Amino acid sequence: MTRFDPAGPLRGELYSPPDKSVSHRAALIGAMADGPTRITGYLDSADTRATLRAVSAVGAEVREGDADEHGGLFVEIEGVGLRGPRSAEIDVGNAGTLLRLMPGWLAGQSEGEWTLDGDESIRRRPVDRIAEPLGRMGATVEARDGRLPPLRIGAAALRGIDYEMPVASAQVKSCLLLAGLLAGGTTTIHEPFWTRDHTERLLAAAGAEIRRERTTITVSPTESLEAGDVPVPGDFSSAAFFLAAALIVAGSEVTLRDVGINRARIGLLSIASRMGVEMGGAHESDRDLTVGEIREPGPEPVARLQVRSAALHGTEVTAEEVPAAIDELPLVALLGCFADGETVVSGASELRAKESDRISGIVDGLGALGAVIEGRPDGFAVRGGEGLRGGTIDARGDHRLAMVGAIAGVASREGVEVEGFEAVEVSYPRFERDLRSLLG
Repeated sequence: MTRFDPAGPLRGELYSPPDKSVSHRAALIGAMADGPTRITGYLDSADTRATLRAVSAVGAEVREGDADEHGGLFVEIEGVGLRGPRSAEIDVGNAGTLLRLMPGWLAGQSEGEWTLDGDESIRRRPVDRIAEPLGRMGATVEARDGRLPPLRIGAAALRGIDYEMPVASAQVKSCLLLAGLLAGGTTTIHEPFWTRDHTERLLAAAGAEIRRERTTITVSPTESLEAGDVPVPGDFSSAAFFLAAALIVAGSEVTLRDVGINRARIGLLSIASRMGVEMGGAHESDRDLTVGEIREPGPEPVARLQVRSAALHGTEVTAEEVPAAIDELPLVALLGCFADGETVVSGASELRAKESDRISGIVDGLGALGAVIEGRPDGFAVRGGEGLRGGTIDARGDHRLAMVGAIAGVASREGVEVEGFEAVEVSYPRFERDLRSLLG
């Protein structure tokens, strides 16, 4: 176990680690491209290393350079082209993004067969949500019990489809977009709500023909991609842990630099605003949270976030807001513990299909620390105002639950021991070091 004791204010400045979602997609699209793709600031973590191994397994050449001062790697990928992956058995480790995106590319090949499998956790994560629409496109896809890994894919001629997504999922959407590049005719996807659009941005930058009209995305067949230079922004989902810590630990003031602010990823900011956090721009220094130095070094915008402690009150988070805050909803539960009144999240059943059942994990975990929290089929309700006593939380092999436990410990009255804290290696190996650096 790793222990996190109550601490004084968080003070200082951090660069959040590179974005995990963008790193996965940049490597996959680099492998699909003709010629070299040069990725700067690639996340060095267990999940993203699995993607580098996966693209190597299908024939792409991966060359690594030195890490930058913030831990991001320089990675150059010599792609095999849209129609060039060789047959392989692929170990995705714990990387759900890899498991659900890569099959879209492989399913449309003219020859070959592939198997994707992973660790014990990944074998519990459903893949029927991609297998079913890929099957409609003509793909040859088989899963254990019809819905679980290992996932077997055979080459097939795909046809474009018009697909109404039953659940908002950026991973499913991305899988179908990659398949659409190789299909006959256009592929149109209708989302119930706007989800993160990293795949669309990267594909468009690489030369794919993609059109969006509100929540409808259309992709046309493509002959080739050229990705070129791809800078990876700082990961908002990782930065969000320090943002939350600064809000609930009295006297804190933290600056987070070069954080990705893709509007489909920053739903937590809107939720925090409703919880009483005063928001402002770069020149409004009297606000609780300011967003400044906005720039676009590549397909993704980045900014500086400055955040300080604030008085919070409860709010309601509805299904429409969930896609833009899906990875931060465990933090909403934590914020709710320190807010006056009740915080309720609904329409978030997707949380049950993450690295763990995150609804169960956050309800049991925070409950063990003294929270008044109730689980619901599609979310949870927290009655706040008392903060957290402390105790022991089980990360259940989930990196985000491990980091929630650490922040809870710093903000608690008695401290928290996190069982299975090593799960942070999946997305943020330097998390403990960075957190302790803000605590002096």
